Amino acid sequence: MTAIIAVIFFCLLLMGMPVGFVLGVTSLVTILKIGMPNLMSIIPSRFYSGCDLFPLMAMPLFILAGEIMNKTDISNRLVNFSTTLIGHIRGGLGHANILTSVFFAGITGSAVADTAAIGTMLIPAMEKAGYDRKFSAAITATSSCIGPIIPPSSVMVIYGSFMGVSIAGLFAAGIIPGLLMAPILMALTYRKAKKENYPKTEKRASIRELFVSGKRSSLALLMPMIILGGILTGFFTPTEAGAAAVFCGLLIGFFVYRNFMVRDLWEVLAKMAHTTSIVFLILATSEWIILKYGKIRVIQE
Repeated sequence: MTAIIAVIFFCLLLMGMPVGFVLGVTSLVTILKIGMPNLMSIIPSRFYSGCDLFPLMAMPLFILAGEIMNKTDISNRLVNFSTTLIGHIRGGLGHANILTSVFFAGITGSAVADTAAIGTMLIPAMEKAGYDRKFSAAITATSSCIGPIIPPSSVMVIYGSFMGVSIAGLFAAGIIPGLLMAPILMALTYRKAKKENYPKTEKRASIRELFVSGKRSSLALLMPMIILGGILTGFFTPTEAGAAAVFCGLLIGFFVYRNFMVRDLWEVLAKMAHTTSIVFLILATSEWIILKYGKIRVIQE
């Protein structure tokens, strides 16, 4: 039975079916295969219970905060600050890509949001500057993996919710490993850039240029401190921190940068709903498949 399940699962994945549907279809086929149609009656309740956890509310809120950051041009400001800070090093845009991922991870905690926000800007810019397309895509994909490690992390929210582990504790544990990833990736990028003779900026940025760029990015750099500081001090729960991140993003967009309009809310809410629905479908079908495996083991024993 296990071999059949594995074959079905990997065949559906190779066909390009979304992961949530792969889990659901695999479970359905298994239930029919073992001749237990009575399990079908409890599928709706298991779907619901798989997502009915209060801490999971933090996930759509952080995703929404990330979409607001993209819309309010905060990601652009982070890229410019990173480039000003380390663009003079060989392979500067690659290093800026990694450093921006670190900053962005502290706001959204999502690899997908990181890739979408940074990749659309930096991959074309790196290609135009003379970087190899494959290298540009690889460094963007790799650095985005910092997103789920540096808090706030969507993965940690899911794990903490299901396993009953302190989410704040998980967030605290992710800080050092996430920050260690950045210099290691930068070292590898520098080695590759030196070998391929990738470009760098003509001169090191002056103190004044660093100050101006830092000032333009100050609010974006302050947000991770507010979110993480609030959680670790107990002032926020992770869910409340997500709501605070959304509030800060709207405040910055409406009243500070003034580049976010009421009509933009529909677009960011639609993107948030799309991303959230994908994640929650996987959570729901995962709950179902866990239940199915448990029932099968009981019957076999």
